[in-house]
Amino acid sequence: MEYIRLGQSGLKVSRLCLGTMNMGTPQWKPWIFDEAQSELIVRHALDAGVNFIDLADFYSTGVGEEVVGRILKRLARREEIVVTTKVGYDMGEYQNAGGHSRKHIMDGIDGSLTRLGMDYVDIYMLHYFDVNTPVEETMGALNDIVCAGKARYIGVSTMYTWQFAKIMQVCERHGWHKPINMQLQLNLAYREEEREMIPYCQDQGVGVSVFSPLARGLLTCDANSTRNQTDFFTAQMYGDMASGEIAQSVARVAARRGVSAAQIAQAWVLNHGGVASMLVGADTPAQFDSALAALSTRLSADELFELERNYTPCDLINDYTAGKRIAREARLAQGVFVETLEEAA
Repeated sequence: MEYIRLGQSGLKVSRLCLGTMNMGTPQWKPWIFDEAQSELIVRHALDAGVNFIDLADFYSTGVGEEVVGRILKRLARREEIVVTTKVGYDMGEYQNAGGHSRKHIMDGIDGSLTRLGMDYVDIYMLHYFDVNTPVEETMGALNDIVCAGKARYIGVSTMYTWQFAKIMQVCERHGWHKPINMQLQLNLAYREEEREMIPYCQDQGVGVSVFSPLARGLLTCDANSTRNQTDFFTAQMYGDMASGEIAQSVARVAARRGVSAAQIAQAWVLNHGGVASMLVGADTPAQFDSALAALSTRLSADELFELERNYTPCDLINDYTAGKRIAREARLAQGVFVETLEEAA
């Protein structure tokens, strides 16, 4: 296993981070593992040297934290692992059940610590940018949580670069603890964060951890997996022609190498100069091993060209564009240009 400092902090994390969205209860989503199934994967990751564990209160509506917390208590010493969890999405059907108000953040950290059975988390993260709460309120609450010893650091996830810049400026102005980690989506089929967010994080000394390196399973070339058959977000995010062509390129490179498509897709992420750690949401120990192999996989210039040649710009993937993204295909003409095209025909 390789280890790296997260941004300019002193925190050292494994370059593979165990994602736990698939751990909790299948009552939440059909592709979620129960505690016994989850323990096999957690144990395998820890044995491989992983010390970085990613959670969120939203996963299985709290059950994920309960399950993973019990497993970690059985398998690991608390001081030897780096545990992160996220806050923001609704945890119930009542007012203040979600968001980044001071009330919900304070309720959120206490709820997460209770479910995890821990005194603190290493990184407490905003799951997104809450446009309905003043940034000062949110970051002031997070600063107080660090000062109270309930979190060692803070982090953020999935937002526009200008929103993150606003967060950093508010922390600078008040002398508050700044985020040390930006968790974002990056893979061969979605590279928009390369334009502004990753360079901004590098400039500000913020470590980048990446989720969905396989584009929610698209780049494994297994369209028949339980998740791909039941998770409508996969089609919404990666249902366009360009994504399909990229997946075919991954398959071609993998075939020439004689390795899995997942290993090639993960190797591309791990070789990215702006990435500190990559989340791995494995369903089996064998799937986790493909990420381990990707750590030492170096891609040639010809392979990189084949993997990247089909990429075209696309709409950002975040909470604010859900259900509104336009697929990467020619858009129909509008207004006077409809008549122009009809005349040309």
